[in-house]
Amino acid sequence: MRSALPRALFLAFTGTPLIAGEERTREVFGDYVSIYDFQQSVEDRATVPLYYENRTPELELVNPDLNDDLYDLIEAAELDPEQEAKLQRELGRQYHLLTRDDRLETVARDLVRHFLAREFQGKAMVVSLDKATALKMHDKVRKHWAAEREAVEGELGHLAYLPPDQRRAPEVRQRQAELKGRLEVLASTDMALIVSPGQNEIAQMKALGLDIEPHRKRMNDSQPPLAERFKDPEDPLRLVFVCAMWLTGFDAPSCSTVYLDKPVRNHPLMQTLARANRVFPGKHSGVIVDYANVLASLEQALALYGAGQGGRNPVHDKSELVEELRAAVAEATAFCAGHGVKLADIEDRPAGSLERLQAVADAVDALISPDPLRTEFLGHERLVSTLYGAVKPHVAALEFTSRVSCLATLAAEIRSRLNPGPADISAVMGGIQDLLDESILGLTIRDQGPPWTSPGSTSRPWPSASRNPSTRTRTWNG
Repeated sequence: MRSALPRALFLAFTGTPLIAGEERTREVFGDYVSIYDFQQSVEDRATVPLYYENRTPELELVNPDLNDDLYDLIEAAELDPEQEAKLQRELGRQYHLLTRDDRLETVARDLVRHFLAREFQGKAMVVSLDKATALKMHDKVRKHWAAEREAVEGELGHLAYLPPDQRRAPEVRQRQAELKGRLEVLASTDMALIVSPGQNEIAQMKALGLDIEPHRKRMNDSQPPLAERFKDPEDPLRLVFVCAMWLTGFDAPSCSTVYLDKPVRNHPLMQTLARANRVFPGKHSGVIVDYANVLASLEQALALYGAGQGGRNPVHDKSELVEELRAAVAEATAFCAGHGVKLADIEDRPAGSLERLQAVADAVDALISPDPLRTEFLGHERLVSTLYGAVKPHVAALEFTSRVSCLATLAAEIRSRLNPGPADISAVMGGIQDLLDESILGLTIRDQGPPWTSPGSTSRPWPSASRNPSTRTRTWNG
C-alpha cells in the first residue's frame, strides 16, 4: 500500500492502544494525534466511575512472582484439553493454591454476603481462572446462597414469634423489613454458568467430579438466550460465572459488579473492568472486587491504557468513596445546623418516641420552606444517600448509618407533606396483623384439610364494614 500510495496519510482508529515494547504500529502510523481514555469518558459521563475493593482471601502466596508467572503461562496456553493439561502441569502448586477447595469456599461465602449487601442491586459477573473453577464456584455459591436463605427465613420466623410488644418495637420492624428485602433477592435471583464449549468437556468435567451437561444444555437451549436475559435489567438472571466469554464485546449496562478471581493483565484486564462501567439509571459507579490480588497488574494496565490527563487514575480505591461520603455528610450536617436543625439531637432521642417524632416534625418545619431552602436540603440528602449506597457493603458504611437514616427520614417526611398521595392504611393493616398474630396460632396441619364453613352453616363470615358518615354507625353483613 505504501508503494501504491506513497504520499497517502495513514490514519488508524483503535480501541486497543499500543502495548509497551511493541513499536511496529507506531512505525507505520506515527504517534497518537488524539486519545480518549477511561478518565475522559468518566468526566463526559459516558461511563461511570469504577471503585476497587481488595478482598483477597487470607491465604498467603509465598512466591512474590506468582502473578507474573501465571500471566505468562495462561496467555501462552489455549484452553483446549491438551493445553489445559499443560497449563496445570506447568503451574503445579501455584495453580493448586488458587483452586484449593477451602479457598474457593471462602471466596464463595464472601461473594454471597457482598452481593446481597449491595445497595444498588445491579447484575454481577464472577470471573474465574478456568472452566472447571467457574463451575466449582457456581456450585459453591449456590450452596452458600441456600444456606443464607435458610438463615434469613429462620430469623424472620423467630421475630414473628416475639411477644407483641417486642414485635412492635421500631428496631424489630426495621429488621423485619431488611430481612424481607434480602429474602426477596434470595428467592428471585437466578444464576448461570457461561463458558465456551470444548471437545470431550463432559467427560473431562466428570473426571473432576463436576457435571457440566445441564449447564451446556441450558446455554444452548435457553429461550430467550442467556445473553439477552442478562442484558435485560428486569430479568432475574443477576449473577453469571465466566472465565473468558462475555469479557470482551459484551455490554450489560445494569452490571455493576465484577468479582475478579483470575490473574488478568494489560488489555484483557481493561476489557474486564469495562463490564462494570456502563451508564445505567440509578447506578452511581461500578465495583471491581478483587479476590486474585491483581492490584499491581491493575496499576500497570491503567498506566498503559487508562490514565487520564496528568496521570489521574480512573479506578479508585473504595476508601476514596468513603471520604467523599464523609465530606457530603459533614456538608449536609452543617447545612442543617445553619438552619437550626441539629441532627445529632434527633438521633439521640429513642427511636419511635414522642420526643423523636416531635424533633423530626420541628426539623421538617425548619427545612420545608422557602422553596430554595428545601431544594438545597433535598440535594444534600440525595447526594448522601447515593454515596452511602455506593459505599455499601464496605464496613465503613456503618459509621454513617445513623446520620444517613436521619437525613432520609427528614427528606421522606418533607416529600410526604408536599405530596400526601392516596389514603394510607398501612398503620391499621399493621394493627390488624398484630391482632391476628396474637389471636391465632398455627401449630399443626390438618389431615382432613382446612376447616371450611359449610354452605348451610350459621357461622358468621368475615365482616364487611360500611360507614354512614352522618350516623357514624357500622353495619355487618351476615
